[in-house]
Order: sequence, then structure tokens, then C-alpha cells
Amino acid sequence: MNSHRYPNSHVFYRKLGYEYPKIVRGEGCWLIDERGKRYLDAVGGAYVANLGHSNPHIADSIAEQCRQFGYLSGTMFTHGPVENLADELAETLPGDLSKLYFLCSGSEAVEAALKLARQYWVEQGRPSKHKIIALSPGYHGSTLLALSASAREAHKAPFKPWLVDVHRIPASYPYRCECGGRGPACPVCSAAVLEEAIEQLGADTVAAFIAEPVGGSSTGASTPRPDYFKRVREICDRHDVLFIADEVLVGVGRTGTWWAIEPYDVAPDIMTFGKGISGGYAALSGIAAGQRIVDTIAEGSGSFVHAQTFSHHPVSCAAGVATMRYLKKHKLVERCAQMGRVLHDRIRLLGDLPHVGDVRGRGLLAGIEFVEDKSSRSPFPRSLKFAERFADAALDAGLTVWPNVGHADGVNGDLVMVAPPFIITEQEIAEIVGRFTMALAKTTASLSVRA
Repeated sequence: MNSHRYPNSHVFYRKLGYEYPKIVRGEGCWLIDERGKRYLDAVGGAYVANLGHSNPHIADSIAEQCRQFGYLSGTMFTHGPVENLADELAETLPGDLSKLYFLCSGSEAVEAALKLARQYWVEQGRPSKHKIIALSPGYHGSTLLALSASAREAHKAPFKPWLVDVHRIPASYPYRCECGGRGPACPVCSAAVLEEAIEQLGADTVAAFIAEPVGGSSTGASTPRPDYFKRVREICDRHDVLFIADEVLVGVGRTGTWWAIEPYDVAPDIMTFGKGISGGYAALSGIAAGQRIVDTIAEGSGSFVHAQTFSHHPVSCAAGVATMRYLKKHKLVERCAQMGRVLHDRIRLLGDLPHVGDVRGRGLLAGIEFVEDKSSRSPFPRSLKFAERFADAALDAGLTVWPNVGHADGVNGDLVMVAPPFIITEQEIAEIVGRFTMALAKTTASLSVRA
């Protein structure tokens, strides 16, 4: 068998010192490699495979569209899949979000959302409104504007000369906050820091505030208190700032409702989505905007200045239509909420294990944060690469998880994410817990860490 690593393959892998298992088949929540080893995909690849692997309904829908036509330019034509997908999504969207623009990746969606916010203010005759406010920790993508809005300094460092300045405020992160998320006067957990930032920068210069309604990998599914986004909405309205909800990771049912913003009873001005929107069967993402936003563009220049070759792609949109209809027909968002309760009941037990500081999340999205010392919540030194070592040990144990680092202080901090397909069973959730426990024991033993 070939070695699937650099430099033995012609593939330019993301991790150049890593031996990649070669997957040859998928079965529901499982992946099988060329050696026959089975992996329980407890994170849907990258929070994407919400329907599981090898769903014949989605595959047939994609094949049927390919036989009709594979590509049309979104600047010249419309087609059935894009119109149908917009209709399917519009039924689920919060507030007045009803206009959909389709792209390929989450980074592209964030890039487009921020550009739409900027163009909106230009068309409104208020070109001074160009500044962006974002959260730290927080992540919004790897294209340059999306990376600028992100708070991952290690990822940004090589590209600093190319990035734009984005003002950052601390994210509501109860486990790491002195108030534990409960202090009514806490400026971070009450969103008062957002108003302070807008006033400091000058409301006439601020175009948009962007945030994930439930924390993604940067804060390990950390959830702000119930009134946080109501306060955000009020502040943005009072200062004429657009609120962009980044639902690329947490949307399309992942947290047990169609959109993670729903339980807060507010709606953003613009929303991004991606990952699970096609179940991973095609590259698809997008933005949703309210009528007033798009009307401003229509009545002004008449065109959104963001053309991309593969926007509104017929085959990708066909995958999206099939995914949305499958989710609705089989009530999988409701099932996500139901199985999410099972997941959190089971993984809460992981909190008793050595070095597990916190277990949190919503729906079928969970973050497990590791600490060197539970009482002080002090993180491991970054030099130990605890999260990465754990992810490797989990893969050895036949379990995929998503590691992330740096959330504690910008450099240190280790966590992993679990986000299984919505079709996960109770038995498979038990498997996640068992394999997780084995991987943690192996990781701590390999580092000779004292429990």
C-alpha cells in the first residue's frame, strides 16, 4: 500500500508530517479505511456530515442533476435547484431573512456577508461605516477578510501585512469568566463591552458586528446566557450597526433548532451558513439577508459586487435541496435535539475524568475542555500539544474528534469537539464515550501527566 504522506504522494496535504489513513467506504456514522479499520465519525468530518455517509437519496439527487446539466453561470442564468433551495431555506429562516446567495465554503460566506454589510452602507450614502467588531476567542474563516475577523493569532501571523484591522471584544465564555456567565453586571457576559466598543470607535464608523450564536471550535461550544443576544440586537439597533450571525458551523439543525440564534428570540440582519447545508455531499455555503438589505442594493447600483465562478452552482444546490428535504421529511432537526439530550447526559460523565475541566454545548454539538489543574482551571503548556495528542490517540482508538487550541489566553488552552451525524444512535453515543475515555487514558499516560 502507498504511504499517504508528504513527500511520498503527489498530494499537497495540509499536514505535511502526517500519515493519512485512506478511506474507501462510509456507512452511516462510520468510515472504513483501506486496511479495514473502522472509525466512528464523531465530528462529521468537520461538522459537515449531518446525514451520515453514503446516503443514497442525496447521491441520486446529485447524479440526476449532473445528467441534466452540471454548470451554469450565476451571472447569466437561474435554474431549478437554486430556486428550490432558496424556497426550502426561506421556510426555516428567522426574522425577515428571505434572500439567499449561494457560495461554496464558510470562509466565502463570511467574506460575502462582510462585503454585503459594507456595500449596504455605501449604497445608503454612509461610506464612513466600514469598521468590523468581532469576538475573541472566535473564528470565521481563512480567506483574508474572514481571517481578519478571526482571533487565531497563530493562523494570522504569517499574513499580518495583508489583513485589515478588526476591533475585538471578549467573547462571552462562562467557563473562563470570573462571573461564570451569571454576573448581571459583567460587561462581557451582558454584552456591555459591545456598546463600549461602538462608542469608542464611533457609531458612524462601525458597519457590522459578527458573532457565532453558539461558540464554534474557538470556544468549544460555549453558550452565552439567554439574554446576551437580545442585548446585542438592542445595541446594534440603537447604534445603526448590522448584526451578522455566523451559523456556518452551528446552523442547519446542529444545535437542535434549525438555527442556533432561534432560542434567543432575535434575528440578525445577515446570516451565514455552510457545512451541513449539503450534508457534505457537495461544496455549498451561503448568506441570508433581509429584504431591506437587498432592496438597498437593488435600488442603488443594482448588483452585489461579489461575483464568483461557482456561486449558485446547480449540482451543489441540488445537494442542498435534497439535504433540506431529507432533514424535513425525517424530522432530523427534532431528532438532533432529542439525541443531543442523550449525548450530553452521557458525556457529562467525562467531567469526572482526570484533566477534563468542562463539558458543554447544545444539541449534537459538544466541547470538552482539558486543563492541567481542575481547581485553578489552568491550561496545559502549549508545548505539550495536549489536544493534538488526544486527537491522534482518539483516531488510533477509531474515533474522530476536532481539536482546537489557544482559547484560554490566546496561546494556551486545549479542547476537542464532538458533533456526530444526526442519525447517531444511543449505542454509538456510548461508543463515543468509551473510545474517548480510552484515548484520554492513553494521552495522559504518554505524557506522564499526573492525574
